[in-house]
Amino acid sequence: MDTAPASLAKLAPEWSEDLLPEIRHRVRSSEQAIVVLDDDPTGTQTVYDTPVLTEWSEKSVAAEFEGGVPLFYILTNSRSMSAEEAARVNREVAASLLAAKEATGRGYTVISRSDSTLRGHYPVETDVLAEELGETEAVCLLIPFFLEGGRWTIDDTHYVVEGDRWTLASETPFAKDAVFGFEHSHLPSWVEEKTVGKHSADAVGTLDLATIRQGPDAVAERLLAFPSGSVGIVNALTMRDIEVVVAAILDAEVQGKRFLYRTAASFVRARAGLAEKSLLAGDELVSSGGEVGGLVVVGSYVPKTTKQLDVLLEANVLSSLEIDVAALLAGERPEALFAELNERLGKGESCVVYTSRNLIAGSSDTENLGIGQAVTKTLVDLVKQLPQAPRYLVAKGGITSSDLATKALGMRRALVKGQILPGIPVWEPDENTLFPGLPFVVFPGNVGSDTALLDAIRKLNHE
Repeated sequence: MDTAPASLAKLAPEWSEDLLPEIRHRVRSSEQAIVVLDDDPTGTQTVYDTPVLTEWSEKSVAAEFEGGVPLFYILTNSRSMSAEEAARVNREVAASLLAAKEATGRGYTVISRSDSTLRGHYPVETDVLAEELGETEAVCLLIPFFLEGGRWTIDDTHYVVEGDRWTLASETPFAKDAVFGFEHSHLPSWVEEKTVGKHSADAVGTLDLATIRQGPDAVAERLLAFPSGSVGIVNALTMRDIEVVVAAILDAEVQGKRFLYRTAASFVRARAGLAEKSLLAGDELVSSGGEVGGLVVVGSYVPKTTKQLDVLLEANVLSSLEIDVAALLAGERPEALFAELNERLGKGESCVVYTSRNLIAGSSDTENLGIGQAVTKTLVDLVKQLPQAPRYLVAKGGITSSDLATKALGMRRALVKGQILPGIPVWEPDENTLFPGLPFVVFPGNVGSDTALLDAIRKLNHE
């Protein structure tokens, strides 16, 4: 499908009342923490002034509870893992949450944040959380709406929208993912597919846009009717739609209804009551001048990234080095490339290092994950061996970003400063990091226009 669904023209206008101030007041007055378990670092792409943890010990989680922050992220990076590993990690996080609650007396709301194009370990992660947190009676709400990326849901069907073109999620390259592929864009059918029939499409509840645009009372009534332990789909085209749902959720919770969430990033901002913030300016990110160049590391293979990389290379605004993945998998080490990179950065030259674009696929999910891990290990080694901090570090791709943050920089806690471009967050690592304060741009593989990577570099270079 290349055009908008016919039902779009028949929709009522969005709810007129601004609900964010009341949501924000209720979030703050509840004193509960909103904890987002993010399966790769890109989920911080709608928030600002928000801590993100890359480890989840009871001590670290309790420190955030005691600090009184209303919202924080725990980066599990589980999308890069097997289903068994993802389940183990979610069990560990759940145990730390329960222990921290016991130690501090502070409650929490958990959001399982995943990909807006439906890739990830569902239902493994939400099932584990429900079991470990004692929330088996909670309704699991699926909300893949992501405004900044053009991921919209209408008629219970999920679309990727670019300009005037509406593409069913199942017809995008994301649905052909070697590990997380799927056949259905109709979300109840997608749930049946992913749960292997445990939740049939007919049993999945839905919040349609007609109800949402009647306001919070109508939505709360619908939510209260969802059976305990069921799955519900939330449609949305605008942030106001999501804000109506959040207001209704808060009302339903007061009446005893329990919820778990599997969402994209836009829901987090609304659930926390965060107002929209302007994009970060270049001088808020990097000081002008500097003797060392900036570094861009591209690991993502999705077509969107490859197109953005092509545009960046054609603009010739920085130098480039390519890692031959086939040679790498054959056992060759790119030591000469590392040396060349260090020389260029030391001369003040900014550089992009990217993996060769010919995707090499294995014969199984396990083999594909292994190939990806081998590639990201090389990218980690590339950053770890840098003799001094680059002016900035842009990591292209969710798994690439996570591994560079945790394994290369040794990042355990960072602050999300905001976004350099819509849907593209910037982190500031704390002092216990290889390069404290380094502007670290977490650039999702599947977000932004064709010129977005170039636009970000020009902003960082104050052009």
